[in-house]
Amino acid sequence: MSSYLISQAQQLKLTAPVPATLHPAAVYLNSLAVGSRRAMLSSLNAIAKLLTSGECDAYALDWSKLRYHHTAAVVAAFRQRYAPATTNKAIAALRRVLTEAYRLDLMTAQDYQKAVDIQYVKGTGKRRGRALESNEISGLIHCCLQGQQTIDLRDAALIAILRCGGIRRQELVRLKLSDLNLKTGELTIEQGKGGKFRLVYLTPEAMKLIREWLQVRTALPGALICPVTRAGHVELRHFADNGDGIYKLIKKRAQACGIAHFSPHDFRRIFCTELLSKGEDVLTVRDLAGHSSADTTAIYDRRGEARKRQAASKLGLS
Repeated sequence: MSSYLISQAQQLKLTAPVPATLHPAAVYLNSLAVGSRRAMLSSLNAIAKLLTSGECDAYALDWSKLRYHHTAAVVAAFRQRYAPATTNKAIAALRRVLTEAYRLDLMTAQDYQKAVDIQYVKGTGKRRGRALESNEISGLIHCCLQGQQTIDLRDAALIAILRCGGIRRQELVRLKLSDLNLKTGELTIEQGKGGKFRLVYLTPEAMKLIREWLQVRTALPGALICPVTRAGHVELRHFADNGDGIYKLIKKRAQACGIAHFSPHDFRRIFCTELLSKGEDVLTVRDLAGHSSADTTAIYDRRGEARKRQAASKLGLS
């Protein structure tokens, strides 16, 4: 490490521990829902390590000492290394932490205004993820039900909830048995993204698969979707709150069924697209998906590509 980088790392380090109520990063992170907190902490750690050549994490960095040349360097480095979405998430986190530093009277107004004068990165226009085909989803369900083991019934129910509820994996792992109304199919999301409460409604087909799972899970209180041991024993506890276990489970199922890679979040894309294609208004779909705005819901809508493909098929050479 050069002497300059060593000097900068030392300058940006906190010289003494700071109470969480006075630490800009801690104040910002504590204002977030649990699911968002983990993602933003990862971004802040990456920024801190970048600025100090790995010497600091988000809690060891003195954010109040950041100036425009620091924040501009962060944006430039992230643009070179990461996708626009990842870069913009880091910029959003950086700006929010600096805002907290200013509110805590740790930065002057002039230093703050200059430091946050950084621009978001324009995307490439390429859509993330993919829209699952209906035969792929039915293939996944069929693959699960062929086994008829406890874990197979659990996975079929899990896929049914993601498909018909359009919920996030972090929301799925927090579900309790008491959140599901077995008579109506109403599913309560107590704390979605941003701490928002909402209701979703599962179809009779989804409820059939869930009831089959509940026959082996039993009616005891606890997590709705639970881990299952190799011996087939149900553990009435929640998966890890970050949802990584659900991601790995879906990936394993897709490989076993010979289906191209996708993520649990792709179920939300097909959920929104199908509802919109059936004539539901965007505001209703927004509420069911738990989006903060209709603009976010529009990003999930894949009908545009289908319409463009249909239009292009009408062209001829004459």
